[in-house]
Amino acid sequence: MIYPSIDKLLNIVDSKYELVHIAARRSKEISRTGYLQMPEAEYKSKKNIGRALEEVTEGFIKVEKEG
Repeated sequence: MIYPSIDKLLNIVDSKYELVHIAARRSKEISRTGYLQMPEAEYKSKKNIGRALEEVTEGFIKVEKEG
C-alpha cells in the first residue's frame, strides 16, 4: 500500500496537479538543503518525494486555498 494515500492527500490539497507541484518543489528543496521537518527515523519513505508527501499529510506544509 502506498503511504500516504491519495485520498488523504486530496482532503488537504484541492487537485492532483497542485499536489504534484507542492511535492516536487519540497522534494527539490530537501535535495538542495538537506533540511527535513521531522526526524529522519519517523519518515516511512526513503525518497524525497515521498517525504514531501508525508510532510503535507502531517501538516508541516500549509496549503492556502484561494477564493
